[in-house]
Amino acid sequence: MPNASLLDSSLKGLASALAAKTISSVELTRLFLERIGSLNAVLNAFITVDAERSLAQAGSADAARASGSASPLAGIPVAHKDIFCTRGLLTTCGSKMLSNFVSPYDAHVIERFAAAGAVLLGKTNMDEFAMGSSSETSWFGPVKNPWNTGCVPGGSSGGSAAAVAARLAPAATGTDTGGSIRQPAALTGICGIKPTYGVVSRYGMIAFASSLDQGGPMARSAEDLAMLMNVMAGHDPRDSTSLARERENYARDLDRPLEGLRIGLPKEYFGDGVDAEVAARVQEAIREFERLGARTLEVTLPNTRLSVPAYYVLAPAEASSNLSRFDGVRYGHRAANYDNLLEMYRNSRAEGFGAEVKRRILIGTYVLSAGYYDAYYLQAQKLRRLVARDFTAAFRDCDLIMGPTAPGTAFPLGAKTGDPVQMYLIDIFTIAVNLAGLPGMSIPCGFDARGLPVGLQLIGNYFSEARMLAAAHRYQLVTDWHTRVPKETPL
Repeated sequence: MPNASLLDSSLKGLASALAAKTISSVELTRLFLERIGSLNAVLNAFITVDAERSLAQAGSADAARASGSASPLAGIPVAHKDIFCTRGLLTTCGSKMLSNFVSPYDAHVIERFAAAGAVLLGKTNMDEFAMGSSSETSWFGPVKNPWNTGCVPGGSSGGSAAAVAARLAPAATGTDTGGSIRQPAALTGICGIKPTYGVVSRYGMIAFASSLDQGGPMARSAEDLAMLMNVMAGHDPRDSTSLARERENYARDLDRPLEGLRIGLPKEYFGDGVDAEVAARVQEAIREFERLGARTLEVTLPNTRLSVPAYYVLAPAEASSNLSRFDGVRYGHRAANYDNLLEMYRNSRAEGFGAEVKRRILIGTYVLSAGYYDAYYLQAQKLRRLVARDFTAAFRDCDLIMGPTAPGTAFPLGAKTGDPVQMYLIDIFTIAVNLAGLPGMSIPCGFDARGLPVGLQLIGNYFSEARMLAAAHRYQLVTDWHTRVPKETPL
């Protein structure tokens, strides 16, 4: 099989090639490592790559396949967002604070992929501590969008998104606190899913906002996402928020036709603020779903406008608490100059955290402080409940909700870094899903006039990931948006 075909192959195709022994895992891993070597200097998608470790894992996968004991993902290289602790490897969270941190243990997600025989290809770049919507806040520098390297790839899982889009990796993991899987997937023309809160364990996933964070996969197609979900999902007793549910096969409904599927279209997602080309591509995608047998109806999510202010009270409040552990004492960055313990804390945190992280810690500390807790944090929790109730009401009438993932396509690097509010509004259509704990995904549905990808968001009721993946798969059987390769990173 030619190299270009392998780089552009689906996970199912790669598994078939490995099973047929047309290529070994060592050869396949070396192929992706070579592509990372040639393109990462431009894209800055990876923070850490350990070729020796990756090739050793590939050799073990080849031995497992030879013995007949391999799982479907055995020998397939997968990149991991640098927020998942990985034993014996740098885990930086995109921050100077953790730039020297080598984890002594594996996150649950890393364990699951290792048990499946997947090869750890490397750790991907990200917004610092997952705080950002453009992958520009990383201490290791911004990630570039493979469709236009002068533009952002979205955030905070921008490194994973760019790696998959540019075919530096066939699949990657990400995390989603307010849209950080779906939004970069939309801006780079790939697929990504945020599962129902609690479906994927957060053990070993460095916390930003614990009640919102959720890990999920990123890949080229819905079918690939289903394969990855079968590995990632599952109960973990080490995570108190992990749900004890019977294991699912997320690929079980991929052949299910769309006849009878009810798609809700929130009027709040198609009003002012949405780029005209984005709206047009999304409407075209919805018409394709109708041609495939789905029925559409208007629904309303009246508290959508409240989701951004609620989120930017709750998420910083939780971040303020979670990031208090980074004090220069136990691990991570410690300032070189200080005269006493308090000064060591202060200097270490001042040097170790970037501007966006400091901004959110300050906001979070403020809203949790005496005299402001009731006025801000408590009110935001009430708004969160209203947002969740909107979805509960909408799902009485529909099976899935659809709309744009982001109000626009990828914007130039540096265009919004001076205006945090404009940056925060990029996640207007994704944040509510996290507040409600629902599953959501983004799939590509076209391009704008500049050749930049547009994402279609699918939102499901709790534990409806298999149905969402099936709907996306049926759409992808009759469209080819998910197969397009960025011109700036040709195969």
